[in-house]
Amino acid sequence: MQNCWRFPLSTFHFPLIFRFFFSLFTFHFSLLPCLLASGLLLSYQSGVNAYPLDGYETTHIRRLDAARRVQEGTLAGSKLPKGALLPMAQVDLRLRDYADMDLPPVDEVFTREVVKLLGDSADRYSLAILDLSDMEHPRYAEHRAGELYNPGSVGKLMVAMGLFQLLADLHPVDTDARMHLLRDTTVEADDFIVSDHHPVRLWDPQTGVFQHRKLEIGDRGTLFDFLDWMISASANAAASIIIREAMLLKNFGKEYPLPAAEAQRYFKETPRAGLSRTLAAVLQDPVPRNGLDGSQLRQGSFFTSYGNRYVPGTRSYASARALLMYLLRMEQGRIVDPFSSAQIKRLMYSTERRIRYASSPALYNAAVYFKSGSLYQCAPEPDFVCRKYHGNVKNLMNSVAIVESPAGQPRLYYMVALMSNVLRKNSAVDHQTLATEIHKLIQEEHSEKLKVKSEK
Repeated sequence: MQNCWRFPLSTFHFPLIFRFFFSLFTFHFSLLPCLLASGLLLSYQSGVNAYPLDGYETTHIRRLDAARRVQEGTLAGSKLPKGALLPMAQVDLRLRDYADMDLPPVDEVFTREVVKLLGDSADRYSLAILDLSDMEHPRYAEHRAGELYNPGSVGKLMVAMGLFQLLADLHPVDTDARMHLLRDTTVEADDFIVSDHHPVRLWDPQTGVFQHRKLEIGDRGTLFDFLDWMISASANAAASIIIREAMLLKNFGKEYPLPAAEAQRYFKETPRAGLSRTLAAVLQDPVPRNGLDGSQLRQGSFFTSYGNRYVPGTRSYASARALLMYLLRMEQGRIVDPFSSAQIKRLMYSTERRIRYASSPALYNAAVYFKSGSLYQCAPEPDFVCRKYHGNVKNLMNSVAIVESPAGQPRLYYMVALMSNVLRKNSAVDHQTLATEIHKLIQEEHSEKLKVKSEK
């Protein structure tokens, strides 16, 4: 099938109910001729704005300063849900004392209850849930959890692991040196960012200029800024810059950071086969090193066409079980080490607009650590209109989430990896609905315990 365009689409900033009806009735008229002629491939990958707001003092991530001012009322913008307001000290690893814990045996009763939520299309979902609300009696449910999917933007968690692994290899003990590189290394976007349509939040605390737009060649930011844009806005451009910098760090070690001209020369003069080996070393070697299964989890390439033009990559894939293992290892401090795991968790903390699974009203008061990605594809079909997240050929939606509810004093604590390919259905709303139903299911399981705690 011939595809006309492949491009990401930005998320609208309407309230949830408006986004729902908009997604039901919107039609991309500008693409109609191509749709009728040969089909349409649409890609959208996104996440939520992340990292605790008071983390600005530690990280100097500029977006955090803007978000904090919005919350204080000194900058225009939407206020945050209650679950997004934890300080950095409370956004930490919860399983440090359970470092030897592995996934428990599948709970058949729990699994049947979860599968019921999936309805008649259960064979189009893969799901893994670890309920740790009662640490003495953990429960694990999985359904088709070993099936491999294109991870989409969830693969950016592998990019984060790759960079933090390199920083730990360079400075095994000195975490201050790692923070220095993350906070004080400024890099510039070049043509590795082409092409990307994800807008990011650009804030200059000195001038007070705020912009919400896609990254452009010449934009500058610290490694922490680009990490934040990669996870919070899920910018493909930012992810490709992080991969570029990780490759330089891998190749040059303590000589990093390099002058821009020298970095460009490295990518221009190094044989492509050599670049591909370095890319694999950056993105794939950390997987088994961190107790994860490389046959179930791989980010194989850049996230932009120009990045892939410079450095040939390979196929990317993930399973729900492998992604849940990533979350578990992170909470244990085993994604690289406790320092790195804590930084990645904070980067995943939803501190602004929530979408997809994380947008469930049931999670309003919860702290949510989240990443998602989607890929949908349409072809001409009688009485079918191609809409965002409604693909009739492919309609992938992937969500990973850690939920602590309520934020700050969690009585419910669980992890979810959900992957779906339900055709002709709004997958974003579908994941939101499933988030509500899963939360209710877990809440009911622990209702007696919650009642006792509330009475105390």
